[in-house]
Amino acid sequence: MENPIDQHKLLRFGSLEFLAKQVVEGFITGLHKSPFHGFSVEFAEHRLYNSGESTRHIDWKLFGRTEKLFVKRYEEETNLRCQLVIDHSGSMYYPLQKHPDVDHPNKFLFAVYAAASLMELMRRQRDAVGLSLFTDKLNTHTRARSNSVHHKYLLSLLEKLMQHDAVAETEKTAATEALHQVAELTHQRSLVIIFSDMMDNAEQTASLFHAMQHLRYNKHEVVLFHVVDRPGEELLDFENRPYRFVDLESRESIKLNPAQIKEAYQKEVHQRKNELMLRCGQYQIDYVESDINKGFDQVLMSYLIKRSRLY
Repeated sequence: MENPIDQHKLLRFGSLEFLAKQVVEGFITGLHKSPFHGFSVEFAEHRLYNSGESTRHIDWKLFGRTEKLFVKRYEEETNLRCQLVIDHSGSMYYPLQKHPDVDHPNKFLFAVYAAASLMELMRRQRDAVGLSLFTDKLNTHTRARSNSVHHKYLLSLLEKLMQHDAVAETEKTAATEALHQVAELTHQRSLVIIFSDMMDNAEQTASLFHAMQHLRYNKHEVVLFHVVDRPGEELLDFENRPYRFVDLESRESIKLNPAQIKEAYQKEVHQRKNELMLRCGQYQIDYVESDINKGFDQVLMSYLIKRSRLY
């Protein structure tokens, strides 16, 4: 895409749905085939019977209870069942939007914009989509559906969260338990797409990887968009002067000059990131490095084009 979209400016003039549609229009010109594929032809939901169509899939037991004709709808009609999983803990609200130097979305807004765009792409492909949101627990989980009312409902949930001040409430991260629940609650053989900075407690690293393995054990295809602000969080790229750093989840703070710890910090972050990428490779989880400074549309476009070529 030669002309990156200014998401902030576009959002001022319309809804999240409008933004997603504008972005997907750009995706479609770059994609020659769907980057996602279905897994099964299992039962998905009921729909009203239309006069004149085949009676083969009418649910007669439901007719006996309701005296209305409903047809069983199968996943072959929706092509794909996808669960979008978004981390909206306090750390995802970095960098703070009120800071005068911040001219791009924070990590959470990056995830919301990207998820909304994927919803729109799947809506056009008649795919079924569900949404899961977690902090220190699984706060929201909706099963995947393909109807337009459901899509609009999911978008309205995301728009409400965009107004939610999670930082003020110091929501902590506990991805381990949330991902275990997602693995169990999501229908088997789904595509699970996770947006998270993966900043769980360092002591829980082994448990976190076990939760990711659980997703694969339940036959889900898993894509992890590892959302980071690379200059600030990975490179510690700050001026050579004292700063007061505040943990957005615990509210603990520390005063120091970043230059004094930069080398050791980068080494630790690099080691943790490499371990995450290694485990994703071992569990056949698609790892997507997502630097918010590149723009969500650029990150998504690159990934979708790559995926469409591979599959």
